[in-house]
Amino acid sequence: MPTALPLHLPPYCMHQSSDFFTCPICGNNTCRQQLLCTDYTVSHQQFGIAGCNDCSLRFTHNAPEENAIGPYYQADSYISHTDTDKGLISKLYKAARSFTLRHKRRMVQGYTGLQQGKLLDVGAGTGVFAHAMQQAGWQVTGLEPDSGARQVAIRNYGMQLLSPESLFQQDAQSFDAITLWHVLEHVHNLHGYLQLFGALLKPNGRLLIAVPNYTSADATHYAQYWAAYDVPRHLYHFSPQAMRRLAGMHRLEVQSVHPMWLDAFYIALLSEQYKTGRQRLVQAFWQGLGSNIKALLHKESCSSLIYILRRL
Repeated sequence: MPTALPLHLPPYCMHQSSDFFTCPICGNNTCRQQLLCTDYTVSHQQFGIAGCNDCSLRFTHNAPEENAIGPYYQADSYISHTDTDKGLISKLYKAARSFTLRHKRRMVQGYTGLQQGKLLDVGAGTGVFAHAMQQAGWQVTGLEPDSGARQVAIRNYGMQLLSPESLFQQDAQSFDAITLWHVLEHVHNLHGYLQLFGALLKPNGRLLIAVPNYTSADATHYAQYWAAYDVPRHLYHFSPQAMRRLAGMHRLEVQSVHPMWLDAFYIALLSEQYKTGRQRLVQAFWQGLGSNIKALLHKESCSSLIYILRRL
């Protein structure tokens, strides 16, 4: 394992007393609050979202520190950790997830040029994707911080997921692919992890990162009610410009960007509930459809995006 890893870099400062905040990507210290959002999942507390006028990142500026954020994930409705079937939204989420598994596998195989290889799945949740890749013949290492989710992975798939500390015990240049499906927005030490991922990739390996896109039409429509802000669990709110800036800082290049079309409908359904207190299926469908139609003309305005990164 390389020794020159930026593990000494602190996470960005989430608590600042002035009207200005420092961007965790580019260091711009004139960022101002753009939105005030509510945690509808757990605490119902409000959290501020600041925006950078340089790299265009948005970030939750008063989120809990890493050692205090755990309780904000403790909810049956947090599907990636519980694998719950309760409620319409959970059922739709799992249906969409099943539909996209094959697409994700083919994307990994296509960009690595390998039918089988070595994969690191970071933030593996209950092990659904890790298990699918294992079934396809890949050698999979899955990391998941939530102990409850790791137990679900053992029970449902026989997958022994590791705690995040195991990331620093992996060999350099040992993975053909590293995947983060809606994970990077949760990571406190953003720069440390990006540099580490670059060190863990083989020279021709690929890093696949899926994150919400706040420049989408549905994000604009719902504003502070947009479910993909998901404060305080989502620390960062990426634009394509911000992702490219972050990648370049760590000798990584965005090779390709792919829309996640189904996310617009799921996010709109949650957003309607946050905004009105009701599950308005018809309205959510039309908002999701409208957002996707606009994204047909410019795919990087889709509600969620998958970025394919390679080493420079």
